[in-house]
Amino acid sequence: MSQYKAPLRDIRFALYDVLDAETRFRQLGFEEAGRETVDAVLDESARFCETVLAPLNAIGDEHGVTHDKASGDVTTPPGFRQAYAQFAEGGWGALGAPVEYGGLGLPHVLGMPLEEMIDAANLAWGNFPLLSHGAANALRLHGEAWQREVFLTKLVSGEWTGTMCLTEPHCGTDLGLLRTRAEPRDDGTHAISGTKIFITAGEHDLTDNIVHLVLARLPDAPAGSKGISLFLVPKFKVARDGSMGERNTLRCGAVEHKMGIHASATCVMNFDGAQGYLIGQPHKGLMAMFTMMNTARLGVGLQGLGLADRAYQNALRYARERLQSRALSGARFPDKPADPIIVQPDVRRMLLTCKALTEGGRVLAYHAGLQIDIADHGATEDERKAADDLVGFLTPIVKACLTEWGVECTYHALQCFGGHGYIREHGMEQLARDARITTLYEGTTGIQALDLMGRKIMQLQGAGLKVFLGMVQAFCAEHAGDAALEEFIAPLREKAGEWQALTLAVGKRAMANPEEVGAAAHDYLFYSGYVALAYWWARSVAAAEASSQSQAFKDAKRETARFYFARILPRTLAHKAAVDAGPGSLLALDEDAFDA
Repeated sequence: MSQYKAPLRDIRFALYDVLDAETRFRQLGFEEAGRETVDAVLDESARFCETVLAPLNAIGDEHGVTHDKASGDVTTPPGFRQAYAQFAEGGWGALGAPVEYGGLGLPHVLGMPLEEMIDAANLAWGNFPLLSHGAANALRLHGEAWQREVFLTKLVSGEWTGTMCLTEPHCGTDLGLLRTRAEPRDDGTHAISGTKIFITAGEHDLTDNIVHLVLARLPDAPAGSKGISLFLVPKFKVARDGSMGERNTLRCGAVEHKMGIHASATCVMNFDGAQGYLIGQPHKGLMAMFTMMNTARLGVGLQGLGLADRAYQNALRYARERLQSRALSGARFPDKPADPIIVQPDVRRMLLTCKALTEGGRVLAYHAGLQIDIADHGATEDERKAADDLVGFLTPIVKACLTEWGVECTYHALQCFGGHGYIREHGMEQLARDARITTLYEGTTGIQALDLMGRKIMQLQGAGLKVFLGMVQAFCAEHAGDAALEEFIAPLREKAGEWQALTLAVGKRAMANPEEVGAAAHDYLFYSGYVALAYWWARSVAAAEASSQSQAFKDAKRETARFYFARILPRTLAHKAAVDAGPGSLLALDEDAFDA
């Protein structure tokens, strides 16, 4: 059976020592977010995830959700309702929400360790409250006052959950093709009709109501993405005074039978003239939906991180216990019939890869989350803009890299178990199956790559990259001549220069051939992710040396950083070569010749 222990020591190290969150919170006006409060939140988050959610993970995978085709109702696995009741009662959904809507008003980044722990403990369960946060953000920024008062407060309290209804059977990435209709009514509402698919938590029995945020077209909508509006469509009708009415004319037509996350209700939602309220301006729905989507993309990145960490924990435990053969240089434990497999170089390669990508990825993700707080509460306009540029740049990197690394790490961890990892008993195969979806929903890895290369680099002229490179250059300058860090500073400085040159080269070629953007996007994204992680590993070594952590902890950070620079950072060589190769070999083969 797979086990989970929240990695509180490393979470605290990332927040306090590397990111200096205490100082940043004070500067941003979060006076109540002192170490005592933060530690209490982390400790209680760990307790809830370890003792309530983690034991339900295998149960949820075995039972899945049950769909009543006659009524459309969906029943969650045993224990899920009780766990959600504890979640709502504990105020976990209110952690970073504004006080005026019932939230605790704590920093956004403080919710990220909670999300990571939830996802590691029970990813499928975590999907039910996941989109409530994004729906709340969309309403806070784009909704009318009465919508915030009636719906936002219920989402914050956890009494209701939210969904994001974008995808239709014939369109996913290209939302300009969507067909769902919104007909105006005399009472100011709209009748929403259409079918949405792949709707996470579209129907369930955890709460009394579900708030669907639905993209649809008004009768006078222009064609394409410029004709999309956003509507608030509750499962049970809700009046402007907050009173609940009869069941709305929408239902779950089916639940998908999936490779993983069996206990997460992935629904086909049919809207048949359902009552809905327009959010924001007509034909401006895509902008409001992206508010929700970007929040969700960082959240999905944390899913990859959480699963990688849990998989690593179990592989490490097994590698220490499993006796098999002897070390190549001679018996390390001569008093035992064989050495534990952790003495084998290849097992160490897999474990260190998981450790390096997980611990480095944690700082990368938390830093991105901190930028949201700075963008909202920074002291100056320049500071807020730089943070906004930076989080926009980092979001596709966090989403794509952490989820792809999550798949890599869960497979490495399963491999450490050998054949035992492939059977259900140890729980490793569930982690590998669950991890696979994270690279797909909320925008596939390819979509993240196009967002980074096409929008964040080309359209926005690399504004966020400039901020990040400035951080790297400042760090290298600060530690120039530092003998303790020189082994990391020199290659980091070189990679930063290469990153800048690579970006300029792609941009120049793209001016002559637009296909360069699509051809370079995937490899450019991962090149960026690996260089960004090199920066955070160098920063982590420096932070560890300056901290009060034990010498064993400091040594472990340094040796893991050395492994990262020696064996993972060189992946950038292949990615750069692929970017430099251009689109020629990708586009030369005729479509009809693929099966030749």
